[in-house]
Amino acid sequence: MAELTGAQQMTTLTVTSSIPDGLLDTSARELHHVLNGPTLIELEGERGAPLFVSGLMHGNEDSGLVAIQKVLRKFASRSLPRPLMILIGNVAAAQQGMRRLEDQADFNRVWPGSVDHQRSDEARIMARVHRRVIEREAFAAVDIHNNSGRNPHYGVICVEDEEVMMLASLFAPRAVLFRGLPGTQTASFSGLIPALTIECGQSGEEANAQAAARLVESVLSLRSLKARSAGETLTLFHTLAQVRVRSDVALCRDSTPSWLSLEDDLDLHNFERLKRRFSFGESNHPMPFEVINESGQDVAAEFFEFDAGSLKLTRPIVPAMLTTQERIIRQDCLCYFMEELRPEPTGQEPRDRGAGQD
Repeated sequence: MAELTGAQQMTTLTVTSSIPDGLLDTSARELHHVLNGPTLIELEGERGAPLFVSGLMHGNEDSGLVAIQKVLRKFASRSLPRPLMILIGNVAAAQQGMRRLEDQADFNRVWPGSVDHQRSDEARIMARVHRRVIEREAFAAVDIHNNSGRNPHYGVICVEDEEVMMLASLFAPRAVLFRGLPGTQTASFSGLIPALTIECGQSGEEANAQAAARLVESVLSLRSLKARSAGETLTLFHTLAQVRVRSDVALCRDSTPSWLSLEDDLDLHNFERLKRRFSFGESNHPMPFEVINESGQDVAAEFFEFDAGSLKLTRPIVPAMLTTQERIIRQDCLCYFMEELRPEPTGQEPRDRGAGQD
C-alpha cells in the first residue's frame, strides 16, 4: 500500500464490512501500511444493535487499537455476541507517534457540535460516522483513550444517566462528569445513545489495553445496560475547568519575555486532593495559566495566586490528566480541575497533598 501524507489520508473515510488484512498484527506506528486513513469497520453479530468502539482518535494513544485487536482475535473463530462497529482514527499521526499532526484538527474536537472545526475534512468524516452510528441505533459508544501523564483508570461521561453510569462502572470505580468542549465524541452522542470515554492510563502498557478489551467484551455480551445499577460503587467527579498555559509563555525557565517552570513530578498528583497553596511551579509571569470554566470564562484568579514567583492554589482541588509533556500541553491542556460529586468509599478517598490548610 502506498504511503500517504496526513492531508491525503484525511480526504476520505474507508468503510468496510470485513477486517482488513494485517490489522490484527500491526502496531499503531505501522498501521499506515494496512489502512489508508480513518476506517470504519462494521462486523455482524448474533443479536441486537451494534456496539460502537473507537480507537486512535489520538495517534499517540495505542491502547484502543491493541484492545480492539485483542477482542477480534478472541472472536476469530466464533460469532460476535452483537454487531460491532469499529472506528480506527488518526493513522497518519500514529505513524509519527503524535497526538495529531500540525496540519490536522484534533480528531476528538471535530464531532457534531464542534464550534471551531465545522468545515474541516476531519469534521466531515466524523459527521458521516456519527450519522451511521445513530442510523443503526447503536447499543452504546465507547471511545478509548490514553493519558500522557500518570493517572488511574477512569471514565468520562457527559450525562448522569442510569445506562451511562452503568457503562462507566463496568470499566473503573471512578468517572468524571464533563459537559464542556463541544466536538468531543462522547458529547456528540450524549442524549442519543449511552456514550463513554475511557482513559486507560499511559500508552504502551499491556495492562491498560487489557482493561479496555475487558470492557469491550463485557458490553458485547450484555443484553441490557439496565441489567444492574452502578449504585454506590461509582465515584463521580465533576469537571470545573480546563487549565491551559498561555501561548505567549514559554515552558522553559529564563526564556524571554515570559516563562513557566512546572514541577517535575506534577503528574503524580492526578486524582489527589491538592491543598490550598500547593505549588504548580515558578514563573516570571503574574498569571501564566488560563483556567476556562464550562461557560468559557477565564477564572484563573479563582484558582491560582502568584506568590514570590510561585503559582499556588487558592483553594483545594482535585486535578486529572496532569501532564508535563510540552507538546500535549500546547495541543490540548495542562490538566482539568474537578470536584467530587459522589465521594469514594471510606478509606479510598483521594489523598490530600500539598502545603497550607484546606
